[in-house]
Amino acid sequence: MDGVSSTVGVEEEFLLADPETGAPTAKNEAVARTAMESGIDLQLELTRCQVETSTDVHTRTTDLLDQLRRLRRGAATCAERNGARLLAVAIPPTVPARFPVTDTPRYRRIADGFGMLAQEQGLCGSHVHVAVPDRETAVQVSNFLRPWLPLFLALTANSAFYRGVETGYASWRSILWRRWPSAGPPPYFRSAEDYDHTVAMMLASGIVLDEGMVYWDVRPSVRWPTVEIRISDVPATVEETALLAALVRATVLQARMLLAQGMIAPPVAADVLRAAYWKAARTGLDGEALAPDGRVLTARARLWELLDYISPALDELGDRAFVIETLATVLERGNGAIRQRNAFRSRGEVGDVVAELAAATLDGCPAVPLAASVARAQVVSPTSGPAA
Repeated sequence: MDGVSSTVGVEEEFLLADPETGAPTAKNEAVARTAMESGIDLQLELTRCQVETSTDVHTRTTDLLDQLRRLRRGAATCAERNGARLLAVAIPPTVPARFPVTDTPRYRRIADGFGMLAQEQGLCGSHVHVAVPDRETAVQVSNFLRPWLPLFLALTANSAFYRGVETGYASWRSILWRRWPSAGPPPYFRSAEDYDHTVAMMLASGIVLDEGMVYWDVRPSVRWPTVEIRISDVPATVEETALLAALVRATVLQARMLLAQGMIAPPVAADVLRAAYWKAARTGLDGEALAPDGRVLTARARLWELLDYISPALDELGDRAFVIETLATVLERGNGAIRQRNAFRSRGEVGDVVAELAAATLDGCPAVPLAASVARAQVVSPTSGPAA
């Protein structure tokens, strides 16, 4: 199997915050206009406090990382020109009572149909798209990815503070996000036909308004020939985003290798997967993880199990050295949730959390003139809803 055919692209969602208070600021339309004038494609999200970037399709992780750096710097510059600060954080550390919904027909329909769920959003994730040959493969690959979704969440957890207080969770976004009726881990599907039947039921019942609102954490893309992995908080740094993309791409390729050998993914019980999700959201990278077979081990030990599982795919993709080196850096420095907590514990001030997030957002991103920072990106997938 040709590893180069497993191309990858990433979407990152960001919070727009007031530079002085760190509170969300409703300026996404102005920021997007500035970006458009500069040749940057920023998408709007459900709330007016969010924007999203999309990379091109890449075959090399190093190229993906380079574009992620330029996209973050360009988006941050556009935000600054409109009196806002770009934050890579999965939920706002300080929030208003409600978020103003972006004024588009689709987002108004979502707000009308789902009430406070839509108005208490401001949740920012990162979505990884990996090319697959067809929808049937996407569904079968999704079954292979289900057991690893909690681990991807633990690795990228970046939402420890909400409404000015420490939540006690590494990823409070994950807890809030699963209130949506179509969010969370998908069922185990026998085929694409089985998948389509379930989606049709959800549409007919009004559980979702369109296919873009199928918010499962792994799914066939609505518009593109990819499998889309949506479990993660937006990572604090571009290196963590690139690491996530490399791990996801290798896991997808490993699944395709096993499918080519005639293997299918073993089912994971829904209650075990829900428990593993909660454990990952609660303790993140620093705590324990629950494996599909019921074993309790550290999240870091579970990461090494993943690396062992995807070892052939990492070699085929040429990503082994990047993954090992970047993962070692993240484990030593800590992910977003760990960095937030460390910043808060120095003085007990949420302002220190916001400052840490602002620094992490642009860590490693080149400070270059806006016109040179980002070429217009080829969109990998559409903006399809809150944290879509």
